[in-house]
Amino acid sequence: MASMLAHTIRKCPVNSFWAANLTARSLSSTSQLQAQVQLKTKKTLSKTGVKNVVLVEGVRTPFLLSGTSYSDLMPHDLARAAFQGLLTRTSLPRDAVDYIIYGTVIQEVKTSNVAREAALGAGFSEKTPAHTVTMACISSNQAMTTGVGLIASGQCDTVVAGGVEFMSDVPIRHSRKMRKTLLSLNKAKTMGQRLALLGKLRLDFFAPELPAVAEFSTSETMGHSADRLAAAFGVTRVEQDEFALRSHTLAKKAQDAGLLSDVIKFKVPGRDTVTADNGIRPSSMEQMGKLKAAFVKPHGTVTAANSSFLTDGASAVLLMSEEKALAMGYKPKAYLRDFVYVSQDPKDQLLLGPTYSTPKVLEKSGLTMADIDVFEFHEAFAGQIIANMKAMDSDWFAQTYIGRKSKVGAPPMEKFNNWGGSLSLGHPFGATGCRLVTTAANRMIKEGGQYAVVAACAAGGLGHAMIVEAYPQ
Repeated sequence: MASMLAHTIRKCPVNSFWAANLTARSLSSTSQLQAQVQLKTKKTLSKTGVKNVVLVEGVRTPFLLSGTSYSDLMPHDLARAAFQGLLTRTSLPRDAVDYIIYGTVIQEVKTSNVAREAALGAGFSEKTPAHTVTMACISSNQAMTTGVGLIASGQCDTVVAGGVEFMSDVPIRHSRKMRKTLLSLNKAKTMGQRLALLGKLRLDFFAPELPAVAEFSTSETMGHSADRLAAAFGVTRVEQDEFALRSHTLAKKAQDAGLLSDVIKFKVPGRDTVTADNGIRPSSMEQMGKLKAAFVKPHGTVTAANSSFLTDGASAVLLMSEEKALAMGYKPKAYLRDFVYVSQDPKDQLLLGPTYSTPKVLEKSGLTMADIDVFEFHEAFAGQIIANMKAMDSDWFAQTYIGRKSKVGAPPMEKFNNWGGSLSLGHPFGATGCRLVTTAANRMIKEGGQYAVVAACAAGGLGHAMIVEAYPQ
């Protein structure tokens, strides 16, 4: 597979795509971008006989580097804060919600159904059902689309969805041998049985099992996969660092301009009030170039500077049928339209979800890349994003792996992640999907576009894409 992908690159022009345009075009001001994007009069994607599902509002806690201000909390604390922020911003009656769905990846065992625990803590009605989903980095995407299904099918009118991840305190298990011994001790009925079991303990029993961001099927870390993918697609270290710098620069610009309006204030008990993401740190190519390879050592190209960082954070969105939203006096932000989930080889194509899902969702909705005004893709690694761009811009890849006659094309950079992305804003695994959709909706309101594509890769070789349509303003 790797050699075949490498063959792709020799057929795929990309340098002009990055080097000349990456900084200059990407750093254009909001006013310049608004001048480029005209209000569209394209057809709506409304379907006869199917309820329109709208995004009324989306919020998130500030996304923080793990081990910082949230370090003494628990996941349901962050989820509760996101719920309360959504309730405050929308003035939604707590008993008006029909269902709550929340995504998470590394679960806290004490609150395995974090959706229910956080909902009760936020003051939602105890009569409102809630469940938790997990689908790696697209967990909150799954939470949202499950809500879309409930509304479109007429089962519900109002759904709250979201996600949370808390990397500051992940569960660390005893070894399997130790767990078996402890469980046996709990069942032992006599002192003699207990002493016999304790006598079997060995030093290696005490070695903990630390969680890792790795594939169970391949035992390979995601960073290692990203490094191999970047190498297969000929993505250089300079290209990756340039893209990471772009993400941080645009995020800082958006933050300073007040464009990240989905961020809510959160008073951390015993600490100060947190008001902003703390991972946005524009650097320089010179400083980034000094960092050593993080995964494939010593010659890998993926570093701490061009990778997303371990992040604590939570998000929440209010979804409604259009009729219900208007009846309650809300002005929706956007329609949630067609969506797809994809999966492919979790070894060589682990992070190519956007390449597979984007053409599929466009075909499903009857749109082309030229119809899309806003692109919001999850940035797991800079190398992953650039590799996806190259794959999407390759006829050979489309014909060989996707079953298409021609490429779908790479998103234009002037429309791509213009307020930063996961590399800079942070990536709480279970919460990122809602951030992507909310940002896409807010960007269309600001920039005047009609259609957005949200796409993301996820562990297990999974991927997701969704069409978001701006609500008429």
